[in-house]
Amino acid sequence: MKPVGRKPALRCAIYTRVSTEHGLEQEFNSLDNQREASEAYIKSQSHEGWRLIRDRYDDGGYSGASMERPALRILLDDVRAKRVDVVVVYKVDRLARSPISPSWSSCSTRTASASSRSPSLSTRRPVWGG
Repeated sequence: MKPVGRKPALRCAIYTRVSTEHGLEQEFNSLDNQREASEAYIKSQSHEGWRLIRDRYDDGGYSGASMERPALRILLDDVRAKRVDVVVVYKVDRLARSPISPSWSSCSTRTASASSRSPSLSTRRPVWGG
């Protein structure tokens, strides 16, 4: 029998986005809700080696139709620099309306959806490239 080894750590980043700035001034808003659900999902995958990184990638008031979002640009840079292994989103449309966007084609990381509405995306399979 093989000894049970520890799974390698996978650095997980959470990306949150809302299209409008409405409600962002509230103490607990949609970005917080998305983050909370995503943190819980990462915790549920800790047996697979998933670990949340400290950096936050939050875009409040940005449409998913545009890739011109400050936090998304930083996240993409971090993925390309291999500082992130898994990107966790509440729902895949928080990332992009079309996850097969050219901006994602150069990324070889994994994505997971924390939403129970998207169980087919709650895997570590790439949604784009790589």
